[in-house]
Amino acid sequence: MLRLIAKTLKVLNSETDPGQISLALVLAMIMGFSPFFSPHNLIVLFLVLLLKANLSSFILGLALFGSLAYLLDPLFHRVGLFLLTADPLVGIWTALYNTLPGHLDRINNTIVAGSLVVAMLLAVPAFLLFNLLVLNYRERVMKWVEKSRIAQAFKANRFYRIYQSVSAWGGDR
Repeated sequence: MLRLIAKTLKVLNSETDPGQISLALVLAMIMGFSPFFSPHNLIVLFLVLLLKANLSSFILGLALFGSLAYLLDPLFHRVGLFLLTADPLVGIWTALYNTLPGHLDRINNTIVAGSLVVAMLLAVPAFLLFNLLVLNYRERVMKWVEKSRIAQAFKANRFYRIYQSVSAWGGDR
């Protein structure tokens, strides 16, 4: 876990495009919010690899959003229940469930439907927010932290040596 955090800090401190980091976090949010063994998560994994999202940010984001999902499950259930029982949408859900992908994805489950819809609705705002946070981190926080006494003490411990070894690997993926 220390190596993953070190790689993520390396990515944040590097010249990696903030969009790649933000995309990785958004895809991690979509996958982390929904139940792990949902078939639509295979599509998310394919997109991570196809779109060259940052893998270390994706894995760390997956752990973060997967943990957060347990707290948000009641919200996902309510949203899913509302959507699955809404009279105008019943025909769409029935038709979707009667297809093989809809049946395999368990789209009739309130948490699956609710988490997927919530994640999709949050995707664009989250991308913009993550992008803004990465840029602000690089402009403000990174420079301030490098000069602080905490950073000087931090450079003397084992975690920093791991960070340095990861930095020596080269590449941002």
